Amino acid sequence: MQHDEQHSSTFSSGTIGVIFVVIVVVVLYQFAASLDRFTATVHDREYEVHDTVADRVRPFGRVKLPGEEHGPGELKVDEVPQAEPHATTLSGPQVFNEACIVCHGNGIGGAPMLNDRAAWESRIAQGMDTLYRHAIEGYTGSTGYMPPKGARLDLSDAEVNAAVDYMLSQLPN
Repeated sequence: MQHDEQHSSTFSSGTIGVIFVVIVVVVLYQFAASLDRFTATVHDREYEVHDTVADRVRPFGRVKLPGEEHGPGELKVDEVPQAEPHATTLSGPQVFNEACIVCHGNGIGGAPMLNDRAAWESRIAQGMDTLYRHAIEGYTGSTGYMPPKGARLDLSDAEVNAAVDYMLSQLPN
């Protein structure tokens, strides 16, 4: 009878061990499955982010080479409506504030400052045509340097002349 008790307690310990191993295996399996779901979610989000970024940096158009088929709704180059360019003219104060103020606001490069009548007198004495020409074509003299059109070559001659007129109108009497 002692032998049977010993055998049943061994069987009991062995059964508990097997049950413990089974529980550990099930827990590890569940953990691995949840880790796999987590990894899949992260992986899916990675693709979402990649697709979102790709959409943001995708070119807004595509060049079709001669002989390539045009898809439905795509315009051919010769079918694109052409807008007429429209020129804007800046006023004297606008040109001054966008270009001239850099030098004439602080006297950089020998530029006469906006409110310094004495610095402007010798220039005005040469005549308005000379003053306009120096502003448009540029000028290097003993008192400094004036780049052509104040280094804003996109300005028209009329806009530069308007800026000169504005600066002279701001001189104190």
